Amino acid sequence: MTDKPSEGPRPATAPNKLWKTLGAAVAVAVVAVGVWPSLLPGDPLAMGGPGTAPTSPLPAESTAPSAAPAGTPGTPTRSRPFAGSPAGKWAAGAAAIEVPKAKAVGGVSAARIETALRLTKEFLVASNLDREVLYGAEPKKALALIDPLQNDYLAQLRSELRRPTADADPKWTFTRFDPKEVELVGGDVRLRGRMTVAPGDGAGKALIRADYTFVYAAVRVGGGDEVARTIVRRVVTVDVSDPVKYQGTEGRIWVFDLDGEIANDDCERSDGLIHPMFLADLYDGPTPSGAARDPYDRSLGLEEGEPETECGTVTRT
Repeated sequence: MTDKPSEGPRPATAPNKLWKTLGAAVAVAVVAVGVWPSLLPGDPLAMGGPGTAPTSPLPAESTAPSAAPAGTPGTPTRSRPFAGSPAGKWAAGAAAIEVPKAKAVGGVSAARIETALRLTKEFLVASNLDREVLYGAEPKKALALIDPLQNDYLAQLRSELRRPTADADPKWTFTRFDPKEVELVGGDVRLRGRMTVAPGDGAGKALIRADYTFVYAAVRVGGGDEVARTIVRRVVTVDVSDPVKYQGTEGRIWVFDLDGEIANDDCERSDGLIHPMFLADLYDGPTPSGAARDPYDRSLGLEEGEPETECGTVTRT
């Protein structure tokens, strides 16, 4: 929210980072690397055997981790699609987004912070977990949660949804797959992250920062039992303001910033949908070069700045 909504802070509009496993070109923020699974640490494509029985979910993430999660052996199947992935120990679904206890911050009341935290969670759920949206539907609930005073930003999002392009692709805001290509398996999506609240710029302002990594397991429609996982990290910053000092719409959020990273997606397609890559796809694209990145490593922040290359590699999915 802002005293001049039409000139207020708006979310980042350009995609930030897109990564794919071991092969094809993607839009990324750093130089990528081209290596085969046998040359990467751990078990990047979860080909290390059947693994062990599922374990209880990890406790909620309260602070930034100090390192990437350890490798996990196992081969994903339809019945156990998160085998071989750290997400096998992550909580699932909307319940995994835990809202912290609200307190007054930056001159904004605890009650107002509490409402904004709840609405931020609703936005994350509507953008990344809603089943119809995941299968390509218009994210109506998510759009309805954005303050209508952000009219330019809303118009931009609706334009992207109608006519996605390489420079304006709504997959950088909403997670959606093509139901004609893939079927999501494994029940609820696995995710891990946290929300924090800090003072904003000036009296009567606070910023909620929601940083979550979502892991989706998919199989080809009519194409066998091979499981491919896509990892999507979203960092959403919401501006919360004292209504006495700043204009805003009750029951809506002001999206101050939105950043993201996608691992395992066909970047050569800019149709507003995520297209997971399967083993056969990995050998058809150009060989990347540069440093590999672990999409499960939440100890690292998202890189800032414009992408330096169109090719990137992750060490595992």
